[in-house]
Amino acid sequence: MKTILVPIQNIAAMASVLEAAVRLAQRTGAYVEGFPLRFGIPQYLAAELATGFSLDSYYAKSEEELAEMHRSFEAFMLKHDIAKATAGSSRPCFGWLETAPEGEEFVGSYGRAFDVIAMTRSDVDAAGPHRRAIESALFESGRPILLVPLDPPKSIATNIMIHWNGSTEQARANAFAMPLLRLAERVTVLTVIGGQEVPGPSTDQIVRQLLYNDIAAKLMSVVLDDRETGEAVLDAARAQGCDLLIKGAFTRNRLRQMIFGGATSYIMEHADLPVLMAH
Repeated sequence: MKTILVPIQNIAAMASVLEAAVRLAQRTGAYVEGFPLRFGIPQYLAAELATGFSLDSYYAKSEEELAEMHRSFEAFMLKHDIAKATAGSSRPCFGWLETAPEGEEFVGSYGRAFDVIAMTRSDVDAAGPHRRAIESALFESGRPILLVPLDPPKSIATNIMIHWNGSTEQARANAFAMPLLRLAERVTVLTVIGGQEVPGPSTDQIVRQLLYNDIAAKLMSVVLDDRETGEAVLDAARAQGCDLLIKGAFTRNRLRQMIFGGATSYIMEHADLPVLMAH
C-alpha cells in the first residue's frame, strides 16, 4: 500500500485518522495525499430536512478555512517526519490536492487512484454527509477504506485479525490486505460460530491459502452466544490485542442492514481499532 488518500475535515477525530495514516505510511513507505472534504448540497435536501438534519453541515468553506486545513495537514506530516513530496523524493512523503471539488462522491471517484482511503469511522450520531462519504469510498472507489477509531492507534497492522465469513466481500478485503498481512507479526483468522455467514470456503482453506503466501496465520473460533456478530468480532479482536481488523463490508443486502442491522454496520459504529474494509 504505497499511496494513501486522506479526506480532511475540521473535526476532532481527524488527528486520529492522520496518526493512523502516518503509521501506515511509515510502515509501508507510502505517499500520503490530503484534500479538503467539502460536503455538497444533496439533490434531495427536503428529504434530509424532514429527518431533522441541519443545514449547518453544508455551508461553504471560506478560503481561510481551506488554507487552515492545508496548514494543519502539512504541520502534522512534518511533525511526524513525513517529508513533502518533490521530484525524486524518498518515501514516506506527502502532498496536497488544491483543486478538490465539493461533494462527498469525489471521495469514491478520486480514491480509485490510491491503494487505500483513510477516514474516521462512523457512529450512531454521525451526520448524513459523513456516512455518504464513507459509502462513496466503499461502493465507488473499488479500493479498501481504513476506518479509524476516535482514539489514535499506538500501532497498526502488526497484529491482524481476519473475520472470515465465506463471502466474496471478505475474499476481496483479504486480497487488498495482502501487503499488510505479509508485514504483520501475527495473523488470526476468526470464525464466529452461529454468526452471519454465507456458503464459501472454510477457515482452514483460507489459512492454507495464506500459508502458501508465506503468511503463518492461526485459526480462532468464538461462539456467538447472545451477542451480535459484529460485537463478537470486536470482542475477539480486543482480547487478542489486535491493531487491525480485516472486514468485508455489507455481505448482506445494504438496505437490509440499514433496517435490521448487521456485522458491517455494528463494526463501523463501534470499532475501537482500525478496520480495513472493502465491498
